[in-house]
Amino acid sequence: MTLEEAAARLRAAGCVFAEEEARLIAEAAGDDPRAHESLVRRRISGEPLEVVVGWAWFAGLRIPIAPGVFVPRRRTELVARLATSLTPPGGRVVDLCCGAGAIAAAVAHARPDLAVTAADVDPAAVVLASRTLAPLGASCLVSDMDGALPDLAGRVDTVTACPPYVPTAQIALMPREARDHEPRLALDGGPDGAALQRAVLAASARLLRAGGVAIIETSEALAALTLAAAAAAGFAADVEHDEELGAVAVIARR
Repeated sequence: MTLEEAAARLRAAGCVFAEEEARLIAEAAGDDPRAHESLVRRRISGEPLEVVVGWAWFAGLRIPIAPGVFVPRRRTELVARLATSLTPPGGRVVDLCCGAGAIAAAVAHARPDLAVTAADVDPAAVVLASRTLAPLGASCLVSDMDGALPDLAGRVDTVTACPPYVPTAQIALMPREARDHEPRLALDGGPDGAALQRAVLAASARLLRAGGVAIIETSEALAALTLAAAAAAGFAADVEHDEELGAVAVIARR
C-alpha cells in the first residue's frame, strides 16, 4: 500500500490530517506490509493515532503509549512547563494521575536537578510510565493519590496533575476515539467534573511543604469549580491560560 492509498483510506474515514497520519503509520509499520495494513485498519476503526503508532509527541519528547492507557494531550504541556519554571533548584515534584508519565517525563527531561516521582492508580499505566521515566532518573508507583507516598508528606515542592475532569454525563459526547478507546477511569471527573481535582488538592495539602504549589489542568468551563476546590483545601489559587495550546491550569499555592 502506498502512502497515497493509505491517506485516501484514512481521509475517507474522517481523519483530518490523513497525509501526516499515513506517514506516521508507515513509519511504525516499517517494511512489513501486513503490519501496515493492520495499523491502517486500526486507525480507521477509531483507535487513537497515538495508540496505533505507539507514541505521543509531548513537550519535544516521544512518550510511549499502549492500548488502555490515557493518551496525553498537547494542552497538558502547560502543566509541565509551569512545573519546570516554578520548582526551585534541587526540588521535588510529584505527578499524580500520571497516566503514561508525560508530565513527569517532560519535567525530568527539562530539569535533571529535580527529584521526580509519578503515581497512578492504574497498574498498566504505571508499568508504561516506569519504563519511560527510569532513563530520566525519575520513578513511578501505583498509588491512589498520595496513599503510597506517606514518606513524602510535607516534603514536596510541586504537585502536578491532569486528573480526569469530564463530567460523567458528558463522556457520551466525547469523540469516539476517546470515548470508545480510552479507559473511563481516566476520563470521568464525577458528576460536576471536579471530583478528582478535589482529591488531588487534598493530597497536595498533605504532600506540599510551606510555599509549595499544586498545578492542576482544568478547562475554561470548569475553572471556577477548580478555584473553589483549591480555596476549600486551604490554597490561594489563580488561573493560567495558554491560548495557543488551548490550555487552562490552576496554580494553587500553599
